[in-house]
Amino acid sequence: MKKSILITAALIAISFSTQAQSVRLGIKGGINYANQTGTDITITSGNYKTAEAITSYHAGLVAEVKLTDKFAIQPELLYSTQGATYKNAVEEFKNELGYVSIPLLAKIYLTNSISLELGPQASFLLSEKNKFDYKQSETFEFSAVGGLGLNITKNLFVQARYGLGLTEASKDAKTTNSVVQVSAGIMF
Repeated sequence: MKKSILITAALIAISFSTQAQSVRLGIKGGINYANQTGTDITITSGNYKTAEAITSYHAGLVAEVKLTDKFAIQPELLYSTQGATYKNAVEEFKNELGYVSIPLLAKIYLTNSISLELGPQASFLLSEKNKFDYKQSETFEFSAVGGLGLNITKNLFVQARYGLGLTEASKDAKTTNSVVQVSAGIMF
């Protein structure tokens, strides 16, 4: 009886040890090159026809749940700033939106160190820093993201991805966010 309990406990410990190796946690951060596209923004009587990209940042937590040698699921929890700078002939206004973003990516390993990352992303608006209040921003955004990852070592990685907003960023103007992100991180 004692032997069977000991063997069962050993098998459970080995099972947990094996599963613990397939889930890794880490942190990441990097730069955003973000813009908004869509219809013209009207502020009072001025029409802002051009939107220029802004450079901002993102940072947060990342996990990798390895299902096979060539496939993993990568959920993330990030704080990301996006937006644009709007210009007309006389004035320039910067609109910066702070989101909590939750991408859920399918990670397909093309080689042992290079991976293709694709999936949906849900973002929740936390803050809006702007020099004008032209429209009320939407509090939820849904995006499609895709990119490449490179494992430099077993623990260090870099990623580049593009996120395309599928829902409107503003309640009154038909604008969507788009962002290019370059990240570096470490897995524990």
